[in-house]
Amino acid sequence: MSAEANDAGAAPLDPSQLRFLTRGLTPEEIAAVTAVLTAAAAEQAAADKRAQAAPGPDGWARTQRALRRPLSPGYGAWRSFSG
Repeated sequence: MSAEANDAGAAPLDPSQLRFLTRGLTPEEIAAVTAVLTAAAAEQAAADKRAQAAPGPDGWARTQRALRRPLSPGYGAWRSFSG
């Protein structure tokens, strides 16, 4: 449980932070809810980590792109300005 939480980059869930509104819960029920919430938090953290945007081209690569279409010489290519 803690290995999954640490791999996902999330802090482990502290059961003392949970507040149950339903009375008369058994320790097994509390443990089950804590396990489900911990797994859900770890899964969400892993999904968020995978969904991070890929970095775009840096400033140097952006300046190297073509400023206009390349010239294509050929029959009639130089006679018209219609583009």
